This record gives sequence, structure tokens and C-alpha cells, in this order.
Amino acid sequence: MTKSTETTTDAVDIIHRRLYAGKPDRIKGLEEARANDEIARKIFDLRTNAGLTQAQLGKLVGTTASVICRLEDADYEGHSLAMLRRIAGALNQRVEIRFVPIRRTA
Repeated sequence: MTKSTETTTDAVDIIHRRLYAGKPDRIKGLEEARANDEIARKIFDLRTNAGLTQAQLGKLVGTTASVICRLEDADYEGHSLAMLRRIAGALNQRVEIRFVPIRRTA
């Protein structure tokens, strides 16, 4: 059986094929990084839209500005549901968890 490869000039597609295609451990790491980034961005957006500093949000949820800073860092991997709920409550929000299918590419 021969494997046909389509020619592409799409850099993202080329990088995906070279680094991730057929490598489930790398894909898992990528998905985790995307999730951490999404959480960090959401906390930042909610805080800034509320007009709060990290210190002010920290005070509202009973923690420090440095903890809020860590939570807003895309590389941080220690997000807890309890902390996310505290932040959500302080910002008049609620946490919603969804499970969505992973996009599979060849």
C-alpha cells in the first residue's frame, strides 16, 4: 500500500504533519496547551472587562495578585475548578464545562 501525500504550501498544515500527525502524545500535549491558554485568556478577559486589577480580583476571591497572575499565564497547568468557580462568582459568572470531540486530521 502506498501512501499518497498532497502537496501544500500552508505552513500550519506542514507543521502539523511534521510534528503532530500520527503522534498521539504530542496531540494530547497540544490539546492541553490549548485548554490552558483558553482558561488563561478567559480569566484575563473577564477581569479586564470588569475593570479590575489582578490585586482587586485577588481580594474578591480571597487570594493574591500573584495567584491571579499565574492563572492568567497560558503556561500555567494548575487551574482548579474550585478557583475557577470563585473567580466566576466574584465576576457574576458561572463556570460551564463542555466536552467536545477532538478534531482528527490525517
